[in-house]
Amino acid sequence: MITKPDRKRTRLKRHMRIRRTLKGASDRPRLCVYRSNKHIYVQIIDDATAQTLVHASTLDPELQGKLQKTWNKDSAQAVGELVAKRAKGKGIGAVVFDRSGYIYHGRVAAVAEAARQAGLDF
Repeated sequence: MITKPDRKRTRLKRHMRIRRTLKGASDRPRLCVYRSNKHIYVQIIDDATAQTLVHASTLDPELQGKLQKTWNKDSAQAVGELVAKRAKGKGIGAVVFDRSGYIYHGRVAAVAEAARQAGLDF
């Protein structure tokens, strides 16, 4: 019997393979992206202390009235700009980008490009 591979399981395997080598430090924390069908979530994590320093998502009150849809590239760009603005406010200038096993395309790429344009260094 032929079975299709489970997409979530293969993404998590890919994510763990990437995370073996990708580490966020205090001077250069990790910018982690998670996308669901409706929303996109971004965190900046210091792996040395295992703490989330900054986070943003399409569910933030700052973005609630501004977004037409929460699942398109425009909303992902808004989240990228917001997380970069909050990171700059906390004194974070450089991050390591963790795409969480997703392909660097669409909403994930939109978050990264918007964060770069807003001043974060990858």
